[in-house]
Amino acid sequence: MPQGQPVSVPDDGLTTRQRRNRPLLFVHTGIGKGKSTAAFGLALRAWNQGWPIGVFQFVKSAKWKVGEENALKVLGASGEGGTVDWHKMGEGWSWVQRDGQLDNEEKAREGWEQVKRDLAAETYKLYVLDEFAYPMHWGWIDTDEVVEVMRDRPGTQHVVITGRNAPQKLIEAADLVTDMSKVKHPMDAGQKGQRGIEW
Repeated sequence: MPQGQPVSVPDDGLTTRQRRNRPLLFVHTGIGKGKSTAAFGLALRAWNQGWPIGVFQFVKSAKWKVGEENALKVLGASGEGGTVDWHKMGEGWSWVQRDGQLDNEEKAREGWEQVKRDLAAETYKLYVLDEFAYPMHWGWIDTDEVVEVMRDRPGTQHVVITGRNAPQKLIEAADLVTDMSKVKHPMDAGQKGQRGIEW
């Protein structure tokens, strides 16, 4: 197993093991492709470790068939690794606000309330809050509350939040932030998304 060395060791009174095993908050943001893909890759690692996983999909349509959903559900039911619960909260594409915005907003708030309940109950070891940066960016969910809940979550629960325009306060509170920048994309040349690549 690779043994990465930290750049510096804080004087926080923790042992190396305690520091290594503390719960992490990840943020995958930026305009490039791959934010959710990276989060689901992390979920595969968590599944392999036998962790219970909760995926909360915000804003994307509940009717949309996400390829990772089927794969993770099959793995979760296999009895080989961790369990996987998949929750869909949205009614429309995350980057398009339609006439149903109020319905989306309500569903996002309901989803956030469920996440808070599960965090308090320590239901999962890994939470994937897919596209959750959008409800904060749009003002549907209070970023200060999210930061406080993440900071005070009990146990050793890891959380990964994806979506463009992650609020600065969330970025500052996170342990790991990746900004997916776009260098080039097939859509720039007029090519639409395709099966097996986008879904």
